[in-house]
Amino acid sequence: MFCTKPYNVGNFLRAVAKKIHFTDFTGGRTGGLLYFSSGSAPWNAPYDFVLAPFNDSTATCALITEHGPALAAVVMEPMLGSGGCVPADAAFAQQVFSATHAAGAVFIADEVMTSRHGASGMFHLLGVKPDITTFGKYIGGGFSFGAFGGRSELLDFYDTSPETARTTVLSHAGTFNNNVASMTAGCVVLREVFTADTAVAHTARGDDFRKSVAAVLARSGLPVSVSGFGSMMSLHTLATAPRNAYEVAQRDSVLQELLYLGLLERGVYSASRGMMNLNLPHTDDQLAEVLAALTDTLTSLRGV
Repeated sequence: MFCTKPYNVGNFLRAVAKKIHFTDFTGGRTGGLLYFSSGSAPWNAPYDFVLAPFNDSTATCALITEHGPALAAVVMEPMLGSGGCVPADAAFAQQVFSATHAAGAVFIADEVMTSRHGASGMFHLLGVKPDITTFGKYIGGGFSFGAFGGRSELLDFYDTSPETARTTVLSHAGTFNNNVASMTAGCVVLREVFTADTAVAHTARGDDFRKSVAAVLARSGLPVSVSGFGSMMSLHTLATAPRNAYEVAQRDSVLQELLYLGLLERGVYSASRGMMNLNLPHTDDQLAEVLAALTDTLTSLRGV
């Protein structure tokens, strides 16, 4: 199903499941209207959310069990993207998935960023097969784009054909739910440029580059680390890579800004929060330049 924003799937589940609660994770960002950097933002969509701690199986599964009777879905990123490129442990993802099904709820995967890591997305690599998966961002190449897919018994509620016997049938009308430009461009890119084999190779290249970044950071002697998965990563002014949003929030904000500005001064752009993503056009020489700029920046920050 195509849409403007993939978080539209929340409205669908409220209508179908007749339940009101959703579980998301502190530090998660599932679209502009589902933002949980430090609690639920006041502009969020008016769903009843229960926030769980990322990478804490015991606490998260307990919350799912507690709210099970009213829980429509658990919404989870396999890696906190905007929240610091913090990947989920495979065991954590699998246990949350099992607890979700035990509670009779739907497991929604936000793979808007992370679906780039393989033909079946990042959750597949963690050993989880979500009930519904959302897509977006890079597939549309800058145009408005969102999509979601999943189990047929859920998506069949959108079947508006006259012969359907369902009492609940959902409409999916909307000006941009059939954005021909972004869908056409996205299909061509996935078919001819970012193929399944290319996605696997790109993820491996990102993992290798992140290891090189980690080696540079280790030699610097400064409390700076890197987290991430595949072609997505983030620099943190922490001695060890964070495992949840709380640890991300403990970063040295002054050193983080100096690191960002130092790289920018040397011709390397990262997000001010430290996020860096590899793109297909990046050459080995360009990645070497990034490592050199990072080394020089860290050297200049010693003793600051």
